[in-house]
Amino acid sequence: MTFTTSRPMDDGATLEAISDLAARSVGLMATGTRDDFDSIYHPEFRNREASVEPPETRGRGPAAAWATAQWLRGAYADLAWTIGDVLSRDELVMVSATMSGRHAGPVTFYGADGRVERVFPATGREFAVEQVHFCRLSAGLVIEHWAVRDDLGQATQLGWIPPTPGYLWRCSRATRRARRAGR
Repeated sequence: MTFTTSRPMDDGATLEAISDLAARSVGLMATGTRDDFDSIYHPEFRNREASVEPPETRGRGPAAAWATAQWLRGAYADLAWTIGDVLSRDELVMVSATMSGRHAGPVTFYGADGRVERVFPATGREFAVEQVHFCRLSAGLVIEHWAVRDDLGQATQLGWIPPTPGYLWRCSRATRRARRAGR
């Protein structure tokens, strides 16, 4: 891991401690317990990436982060993040990582209204994609998250694109079923 900063943190936290906290917050998505989430996410935590995730992920606090973890774990077996470099500047930490896993369950994306937009049924394929996560800290906890991800690379590795006619049909059927179940 690489650590850099422009000045000491106001709350007295060491550079290594805030960098480790941010890196841990990324890895917890695969392995953390609900208690782990309560211990590192601020009560006002916000995930900027939640706009296509289930409605319960769009709230605030550790419960919203936990909902994101459950959504990801429901879709991907053997889910893991391998942490690369970690860079810090004041209260902002950047974590580069490789996300990997196997598409073992449906991945459901949602619209702005919280209704099912699209479902991608499990393909059983493995993937590994590069990501960069940004975490803003406050009072020694993660209060905000956003990311830059290789969604195209992941979709290609999982067989979502280019889709076969059979997979398009499976997606359409899974989406219809999920929409009916959500009514």
